[in-house]
Amino acid sequence: MAAIRTYGRHVRVGNWSEDVVLDEEKLKDFLQKKDKGELVFQKTNFVKQNMLKKIDLTVTTDGWLHFGDVVMLVNPGGDQGEHSLGWQGRDAAAVSMHLDPGSTAMSSLTQAPREVTATRAVESRARTAFVITSVDGTPEGETVKYNQNFAFRLKDAFAGELYLASDQRTFLRCARGSCLQEVSLTSHPSFLTCWQVVCLDPQERMENEGLPVPVNKKVLITHCKTNQCLAVLGNYVLWTAYGKEYEVVAQTFLDSHKAEREMNHWLLVTADIAVQGQAMRDRPHTMASMSATEDSAHCGAKGGAEDERNE
Repeated sequence: MAAIRTYGRHVRVGNWSEDVVLDEEKLKDFLQKKDKGELVFQKTNFVKQNMLKKIDLTVTTDGWLHFGDVVMLVNPGGDQGEHSLGWQGRDAAAVSMHLDPGSTAMSSLTQAPREVTATRAVESRARTAFVITSVDGTPEGETVKYNQNFAFRLKDAFAGELYLASDQRTFLRCARGSCLQEVSLTSHPSFLTCWQVVCLDPQERMENEGLPVPVNKKVLITHCKTNQCLAVLGNYVLWTAYGKEYEVVAQTFLDSHKAEREMNHWLLVTADIAVQGQAMRDRPHTMASMSATEDSAHCGAKGGAEDERNE
């Protein structure tokens, strides 16, 4: 039977010297972790101050996506059918950086690559706001065209510039749950961080190629190297420090009509000009009223592009 300690360390009974030294080592270790900011409450506060900080999205006045715009990548959710890679009635989710405040060392909190998840808290935070970054020298303010290469850069990354990236899956590099092509955040821009916006309707993709990309409208986001569409998987749930989140992969899912399914549909969400800081998707009546304007502007841009080609 194990011996029960009935005296405190101040009582000189038994291995009292060892107990005093052990308490001093515990206190010394605590103070060292406190100075380095590696205590659990310090790392939690660090995450809250940096990752959950409010970020203002870009206010778009012409309805088009521009280089330098701050947007959110939101999957509207909906019915994904009775398949193995999706479930019915999944909520809307935004692409976000996953940062575990329970990491063993403070340095691991700022190391790349970082895991990417889809959070159901569709709010413009530091972990969900991305900047449309040019990779071909296009200046900021220019409109983004369909099938034009660009990069998604995290707006406020305290660890430096982080870019949304993907690469072909291997036995050692794949998504945690589904084992499909992994999507992550890396600090080194390359061809792995290049993406394109593709028209949602497959019958109109050739006609829309080279035309401006609208915001707050369903599109496809395709990885340039692997030609796989960005997707969110509703039945692969990741329990994180921020709640229940979904897995994000690069995989094209087609229905019986050879069209991309709902898990590949994305909204490039910007701020509402009427309510500062509020995303456009939070006001469905505003988006409905803009549909006619966007359609007329789209037709005008399409007609202008055709005239230039004829000339």
